[in-house]
Amino acid sequence: MDWVPIVFIIFKLAVLGIGMFYAIKWHYDQGKKGKQAERNAVLRASGKVAALFVVSLVVLGVATFLVSRMLGLELSFS
Repeated sequence: MDWVPIVFIIFKLAVLGIGMFYAIKWHYDQGKKGKQAERNAVLRASGKVAALFVVSLVVLGVATFLVSRMLGLELSFS
């Protein structure tokens, strides 16, 4: 009777170890498979954010120019 818990613990550790190995392997393989599509999505999103930033910067500049002109501020460089 003393050997039963030892055998069950070894069996449990073996089953859990094999399960963890295949779970990690599956996730690793899934990560390699979608790497190029993920990279394309990140680049596309980065481009959209950069374009939005430039457009908002231009809009803010034009709005600042119009408000300062409306208030009668001097806008010349000299």
